[in-house]
Amino acid sequence: MGSLIMPPPEDTPTMNLDDKCKIKLTNDSEEIEITAVDLVVLEELGKGGYGIVEKMQHRQSGIIMAVKRIKSSVHDESQRRMLTELDACRRSDCCPQMVRFYGAMFREGDVWICMEVMDTSLDKFYKKTYKLGQRIPESFIAKMALSVCEGLNFMKEQMNLIHRDVKPSNILMNRHGQVKICDFGISGHLTDSMAKTVQAGCKPYMPPERIFGERRSAYDVRADVWSLGITIIEIAMGQHPYAQWKTPFEQLKQVVEEPAPQLPVDGFSEACRNFVRRCLEKDYSSRPKYPELLAMPFLESARNEKTFSMANFICEILDS
Repeated sequence: MGSLIMPPPEDTPTMNLDDKCKIKLTNDSEEIEITAVDLVVLEELGKGGYGIVEKMQHRQSGIIMAVKRIKSSVHDESQRRMLTELDACRRSDCCPQMVRFYGAMFREGDVWICMEVMDTSLDKFYKKTYKLGQRIPESFIAKMALSVCEGLNFMKEQMNLIHRDVKPSNILMNRHGQVKICDFGISGHLTDSMAKTVQAGCKPYMPPERIFGERRSAYDVRADVWSLGITIIEIAMGQHPYAQWKTPFEQLKQVVEEPAPQLPVDGFSEACRNFVRRCLEKDYSSRPKYPELLAMPFLESARNEKTFSMANFICEILDS
């Protein structure tokens, strides 16, 4: 199998972005025209090298959404890639495991990406859980992993996209118990992914083949599978599995040279530990792709689990 890459379009898609866009909250709802000047900032949701994400409300309709404001690049290749992926998101069917994309517009040189708003991110959630003296239940981990795998598999099968930045801050949840992936490649192309990762205090989610790969294209969806494995260990243990080093390069060297981290025997089922072990195969040719992961007993148990309520557990932690 060759590497999964985004096929270059014959022409760069043009979305005719201006300071407004038309959005549909659901497939069945009517279109509403949203203008940038009619959006009121309620609170900041996150910030990073790409820009800022804010919760905003549309004055006229009262609709609340998450708006990612990205500094528009003057670099032609970055612009082409961003428009290509925005176009893919706009054309994609609504996937229940992906944060719904409403539309995009320009505002004072920035690109504004409008999305559904969720209640929390996995990184904030697991840290609060441990701060409350609780642990993340294995049933929660299984259901989260199932949603993420289904979302990533949809991206690969229906949109021909690799996420490339799977980590707890890009996995969002709401009080209904839904788990969705966000930041699906839209901002990932705007800056070099290695440069973004190699920063002070970085927590590497990259697999070995991406860090010191012989070819930049020598990775496929199994890079995201590795990142999911690291994410599971992080939320299961309450901390990132790789030690903090003096420099980010030492951290990345640790990923390449040391054995892959594993979950301890105590406290975790064999199905859970085996799932993580397979996700973290250092030789990516041995690492499973999504169909194999989705058929594994750990995710099968998540499909059949009826007693554990994601919604109840998420609400319990958020309200504590």
